[in-house]
Amino acid sequence: MRCLWLTLADPDPRHNGQYVYSGGLIDSVAATGSEIEVLGLRRLDSPRSNGARDEHVVWWLPGEPFDPLQSRWTSLASLLPHIAYRSRTAAMQRVLHQLLERGGWDGIVFDGISVGWALAPVRAFYGDRSDRPRLIYVSHNHEESLRQQVADSQRTFFRRQAVRLDATKVARLERDLVDQVDFVTAITPEDLQLYERRRGDRPMGVLTPGYRGRKLSHREITGGVPRRAVVVGSFDWIAKRMNLEEFVAVADPIFAQGGAELVAVGSAEERFLKRLRERTKASQFTGTVPDVTRYMDEARIAIVPERNGGGFKLKVLEYVFNRIPVFALRGSFAGVPLVHGDSVMLYPDHEALARGVLDSIDDVERLNRLQERAYAACRDRFDWASRGRQILSVIAS
Repeated sequence: MRCLWLTLADPDPRHNGQYVYSGGLIDSVAATGSEIEVLGLRRLDSPRSNGARDEHVVWWLPGEPFDPLQSRWTSLASLLPHIAYRSRTAAMQRVLHQLLERGGWDGIVFDGISVGWALAPVRAFYGDRSDRPRLIYVSHNHEESLRQQVADSQRTFFRRQAVRLDATKVARLERDLVDQVDFVTAITPEDLQLYERRRGDRPMGVLTPGYRGRKLSHREITGGVPRRAVVVGSFDWIAKRMNLEEFVAVADPIFAQGGAELVAVGSAEERFLKRLRERTKASQFTGTVPDVTRYMDEARIAIVPERNGGGFKLKVLEYVFNRIPVFALRGSFAGVPLVHGDSVMLYPDHEALARGVLDSIDDVERLNRLQERAYAACRDRFDWASRGRQILSVIAS
């Protein structure tokens, strides 16, 4: 089969969940022997150039490199939300038209709402033609509910109104995608229910991520491991920064009083990290690091503190397969078969979460039981190869 894959940007290096999911899906489809041509923006740290070729994959990465820090104000006058506006460059539109003209596609994948702008030109190009390929929307979140949640949590009036306007644009674009493609994939069963609640008549299915990172066959947490908890992630998106900042404000004094450490590992603007460093005593903020595994190896507990933006958390799989017990806010992630009290610990708010971590941080027997049970629950459920076959079955149907 021949598949045209539209995505935000080259997924490599895969330092956040969006790129891990996109890159894993592309790899898994290519591994079936299907031919894929990927259209996306080039990143400054991308290893590839425009026209690069891997086995079964051609990469079209035209124009200037993607700027993740592009001002959100530039999209205010557009009907597109910022997340899609930033990838609708002149070069992307030109190459998309060339690829459509060349034709011969069996399927066109819209990988995330970032490429929702391409729906209109694709639909216009094919019109009512009988040779139109299958159109698939691979959603990374139920964006309408997520963006509204983020908007409602903004502290200042003017910022709240701006984010609400953008959330309205997101909802409109997501509904267009769901209404006009041939198949919609949701990243969690919970997201699927939200899509079905509005358009239960549309063909849909769940497409959870796989996992291809390090898997430890054994790990024992002992008293020799630092009394440390870790939060791993990318903090470039406003919702991620809000989650981290809100949790640290509550947790840092509790950790300081309890003689424990909190380490946040991942990319963020330096001025954001500087502000957090100036306000905290028991917390460290690493910024971008080449390898997060050593930080997990040197911690007793992993924390998921997201109050905004639930859904699937790829870092939860990273925690589980690196055998570090997960303590999280209730509702902060979905799609992973972990059970409170057995394979994960869940708490109602940030203070309860921080105190729960301190209450358990010296109970190494409990921590080892949690990580063993979590590993066993997830061990056979997150194979990337099956995800590629799922997408091909949709294209072939």
